[in-house]
Amino acid sequence: MRPHYITPPIEDGLPLFGAARSSDPATSHAAAKIPRSGQKARVLESLRLGPAGQTQLAARCGMLPHEVNKRLNDLRIAGLAERTGREVLNAGGLMESEWRCV
Repeated sequence: MRPHYITPPIEDGLPLFGAARSSDPATSHAAAKIPRSGQKARVLESLRLGPAGQTQLAARCGMLPHEVNKRLNDLRIAGLAERTGREVLNAGGLMESEWRCV
């Protein structure tokens, strides 16, 4: 039997992304890959404002840097964010990776 829905990733018992039926058009599958709510969506929206390190992203979306770091990895795995290859100086005087939307 062919599965009717693509299984979305799960966060805290709730799907992170919307689901699309295997028979849905490509646009529905693209929309299903966009985070709907929660921390991942907030981090992704902050990345859309421009490349930044986790500390600056945390300030943009009202989260702690370690929370942003976890969400950045999830977004990287989902193919929505990537490191730019640059290092940026944070407010504490430490270097950290710069991230951007894909």
